Amino acid sequence: MKTKTSTRRYRQNARADAAKATAERILSAFIARLSSEWFDAITLESVANDAGVTVQTVVRRFGGKDGLLEGARGKLAMEVKQRRTTTPGDIDKAIDQLIGDYETVGDFVMRLLAQEDRYPVIRTITNHGRKQHRDWLSEVFSPQLANDKGAIRQRRLDMLVAASDVYIWKLVRIDMKRPVTHYRTMLKSLINGALLDKCTQISQG
Repeated sequence: MKTKTSTRRYRQNARADAAKATAERILSAFIARLSSEWFDAITLESVANDAGVTVQTVVRRFGGKDGLLEGARGKLAMEVKQRRTTTPGDIDKAIDQLIGDYETVGDFVMRLLAQEDRYPVIRTITNHGRKQHRDWLSEVFSPQLANDKGAIRQRRLDMLVAASDVYIWKLVRIDMKRPVTHYRTMLKSLINGALLDKCTQISQG
């Protein structure tokens, strides 16, 4: 038998779920625009229309375009994390996941990087992405980095970051128009080179 309290709780939960779903639609609409348009060309009206809501709803939920970017940062970071879930030490799987991530959002990331100097709020997204990428490498290659300490570990991690940077993906896949198999072979060679760097080994010795 339903009570007034349980009915009220049900309605509150339903409203919260609906509000969450609306926010997700708005963020998805904004990210879709951001992936194909420049930030200054995006309007709240276009986002609202794409999401099927009013401009007032967008403003009430996110405040404006800066708020939309902040909301997008969390959503994008979670999606990247989901695409890059692997067992530490599994180099081949880590490479496959990284390539899958770049093939999915590489163009979008490059578009953001092209605008980060103009919009500090976009730089917060790209800086977070850089940190997330470095932290991921540190975790995924933790078994290979286990014997590295201090500046030596930092140097080897720097090499891994450089080897796996999205700019190299763009150079090989977009500019050179090489197939993904070519990029995978190159990426694996670069990563193995960073992990087996003789200068680092000598420095440790």
